[in-house]
Amino acid sequence: MSVTAGVALAAAAAGCAAPSSSSSSNSSGAGSATSAKAFGGMDALVKAAKKEGTLNVIALPPTWANYGAIISSFSKKYGIKVNSAQPDGASQDEINAAKKLNGTSRTPDVFDLGQTVAMANTSMYAKYEVSTWNTIPSTYKDPNGLWTNDYGGYISIGYDSKKVPAVTSLNDLLKPAYKGKVALNGDPTQAGAAFSGVMMAAVANGGGPNNIAPGVNFFVKLKKAGNFLPLDPTPATIESGQTPVVIDWDYTNAAETSKLPSWKVMVPSNAVVGGYYFQAINKDAAHPAAARLWEEYLFSDAGQNLYLNGGARPVRADAMVKSGTIDKAAFAKLPAVSGKPVIATAAQTKKAATYLSTNWSKVTS
Repeated sequence: MSVTAGVALAAAAAGCAAPSSSSSSNSSGAGSATSAKAFGGMDALVKAAKKEGTLNVIALPPTWANYGAIISSFSKKYGIKVNSAQPDGASQDEINAAKKLNGTSRTPDVFDLGQTVAMANTSMYAKYEVSTWNTIPSTYKDPNGLWTNDYGGYISIGYDSKKVPAVTSLNDLLKPAYKGKVALNGDPTQAGAAFSGVMMAAVANGGGPNNIAPGVNFFVKLKKAGNFLPLDPTPATIESGQTPVVIDWDYTNAAETSKLPSWKVMVPSNAVVGGYYFQAINKDAAHPAAARLWEEYLFSDAGQNLYLNGGARPVRADAMVKSGTIDKAAFAKLPAVSGKPVIATAAQTKKAATYLSTNWSKVTS
């Protein structure tokens, strides 16, 4: 999420698998390359990635931040097959899969993680600095290149205006009109969107990054009112009417407006909570050259504009505005946001995650 956009966010399968096919790639030095330049240049990296011919990604829904188009575009540009596993998975599922499939050809090559999970697993990442590294603010990247924020957004409330009254504040959702209709995207102990949804509830009810308890209490009240719907929302559940109210990132909710004209999106002005996702390379990637080329693509102008076309706020937005390479039409379509943003630091996120790990059961039990 860019400063230009109005906020600076804190560097906030079963069965037996086939043997790994990445030995030749690792012997080429791709597995230890910390930049394209260190590998011999972009041409050499492209050649090595094409030789591998495959990239494994995980937990990237096609409608999430425009990942369907990003995957297709990358594959077409470089002739590399992209295996997309568990598209509806959460951040923790990515880490679990990498541990389970380590040493096989199916292990995830790259990660796209919410902050809580990302900061807890940095020992699994390979150091790498993309070619556009110097245009990414230092706040949004690890100084050693272990991770880089890629895109961000604000937690929002999406709702079907044909099925429920207009939502003007988070606390509206406690009213009888929303009985059995409010869904949260995921489990906040595992998914970044859900974690930030609880943080938004905390901020709206007197808490904040240092005190997420009011957020849990809000969802307890929501459940007692019969309004909380324990169902993970998807485009299918939204369009079928199963989840007429969804707490999720603004870019994910905004993506539904083109398919469901009655779908509206709002960010509560008294609880503006934003966050970036974390991009990293699996240090044990099965396809280390393709993994690094993927990073280069995501942080190029083309990749960043594809995120923007999905309603997400690219991390390089400020630099691209300055250079004139931003998609101006897509940038102008970003959902309007007003109010002072709340930004959780890594330490605050860790503290909140610890609280959630022992207290979210108040909502689910």
